[in-house]
Amino acid sequence: MYISRLVIRNFRNFNHLDVLIRPGVTCVVGENNTGKTNLFHALRLVLDVNLSSSFRQLTESDVHRCISLSKAQQVLISVELKDYATKPEECAMCGLWEVQPNVARLTFRFRPQQSIREAIAREERDPNSLSSEDYRWELTSGTSGSENDPSTVEWDAPCGVAVRFQDLQAFKIDFLPALRDVESDLRNVRTSPLSRLLSVMDIPQEERDALVEIIRTANSNVEASPTIHTAGEAVTTSFADTAGTAFALPVRLGMIAPTFASITRSLTLLLSNGPVIDFDPSRNGLGLNNVLYVSMLLEYFRRRILRQGTAGQLLLIEEPEAHLHPQLQRVLYSKVKESAFQTFITTHSTHISSASPFDSFVMLTGGGDMATSSTVASSIAALGESEKADLERYLDATRSTLLFARKVILVEGPAELFLIPPLVKAVMNVDLERYGISVVPIHGVHFTSYAKLFSSKGLRKKCVILTDGDLVPSDGTSEDCQSEDQPKPTRLKDLKELENSYMRVFACETTFERTLAIQGLLPVLEAGAKELEAPRLQSLIAKAITSLGTKKSDARIKILDGIGSAVLNTAKRFGKARFAQVVSKHSALGSDLPPYIRDAVNWLINDDPHA
Repeated sequence: MYISRLVIRNFRNFNHLDVLIRPGVTCVVGENNTGKTNLFHALRLVLDVNLSSSFRQLTESDVHRCISLSKAQQVLISVELKDYATKPEECAMCGLWEVQPNVARLTFRFRPQQSIREAIAREERDPNSLSSEDYRWELTSGTSGSENDPSTVEWDAPCGVAVRFQDLQAFKIDFLPALRDVESDLRNVRTSPLSRLLSVMDIPQEERDALVEIIRTANSNVEASPTIHTAGEAVTTSFADTAGTAFALPVRLGMIAPTFASITRSLTLLLSNGPVIDFDPSRNGLGLNNVLYVSMLLEYFRRRILRQGTAGQLLLIEEPEAHLHPQLQRVLYSKVKESAFQTFITTHSTHISSASPFDSFVMLTGGGDMATSSTVASSIAALGESEKADLERYLDATRSTLLFARKVILVEGPAELFLIPPLVKAVMNVDLERYGISVVPIHGVHFTSYAKLFSSKGLRKKCVILTDGDLVPSDGTSEDCQSEDQPKPTRLKDLKELENSYMRVFACETTFERTLAIQGLLPVLEAGAKELEAPRLQSLIAKAITSLGTKKSDARIKILDGIGSAVLNTAKRFGKARFAQVVSKHSALGSDLPPYIRDAVNWLINDDPHA
């Protein structure tokens, strides 16, 4: 059984979210403050019987953009469960909640209580004169043939029949918050995954009795020690003197109560590392203890699935990368991905996102109106199967940055990555990082798959594509220069046809290196050529700086074209990435930008995505 659909309406920063979920791991990604934690809390409001009811009685701060609850409204969170028919326990639990064969629905609603709704219907109560005391929460199930879909049902319409909390007792949720004290959780009997793991292990009664007898014998031997016996009598006497005869109780000194339950509660994890043997996990770093905790939790869930009487399980992990080395992040994630139960994780780690299947992403994007939009990557209709496969291959630890950024500049390669941010900061006084703008090289010109990610039906964040006019990879063999009177390549025309309110294409006429040959960037290029020890280019630029002010327009263009060719040849000779890396160190000397870069940045920093 797994969660196949999640609907959230009017809850915190979610105005209306309706996403389809696949089995296995769901990777929830997005910039800060887009509601990843709120999404987890929404799931718990519906499914977690251990979540205190006080959290379910919502307040104005839990309602999306709500100043007061005076106007009748609702918060609705609905979960659909699928593929439970093959397990009797799950089928028994979900059978009464079915909306269609093998699909069940549970819905949490916070809305005016029934007496208030009835009074409003009789026009005895003004629907705009309510208070928070008039609202109650309810948990309902879908009914077969129900017409009220949770995505559209109004606040005063029914949405199934009431569900008792005890019906959910067999469903298990574990939630690991981002700021978790793993060391304390390992010690605490209630939170330790070791205790839960032991609870689902089938330990024969004979073995239990043998363990209890060992403790009973040990207690007797300890108590028989003269010193321990004397200390026990001393405590008994002192207690009687202090509490008085009426309240005194006999005292014995022992290790633990001789019961199997006390044995399981008292077991402690002991670790060994080289010469250090049997040490407490508190001596470990936070990262390894985090992995230790999750590993035991995964084993607990694995064994729980095999037991009778269990019906469904869900693991929610916030930021599993906490305190972990990048390699260990990927190892831990791969283990979670292999598990036979459903897991939701939130992450800011590109190492985890790069290891996640493309169809596992739920991408959250913040809007200027305090609302979060969501996209299931695999459901973007514009993407064909080959394009999805392309993204699956290419969203590595570098390029998956675009999933977390507020806005994106897609470029061909490392030369643009090294040079554009410092030049934009020097010339336009725009720090791209402070604007939440990431420059992402795709190491090629295969922009189409990426371009289709950004739209009103995909990622609702602004993206610009900065590309050369030839749309040929930097290591291609086509002519680097294309004259203005020649038509643009069909590929560029096709790419520009994908433009929408969230995505724009800005192309130069030739290649990136040639476009740098403008008067305002000549000091930057001259300093870079000097550091690279490219005397011919340095001399050419120095002469141009001296003579350009006295030349007519046609002559100026010819001089700059010559410098552009020399810059490109020098970049190829030293390597385009290396050339850009060195030149970028002198960006502060720049006073101008190629127009297409300036236009792209101006469009990005405009807050209106429809501008």
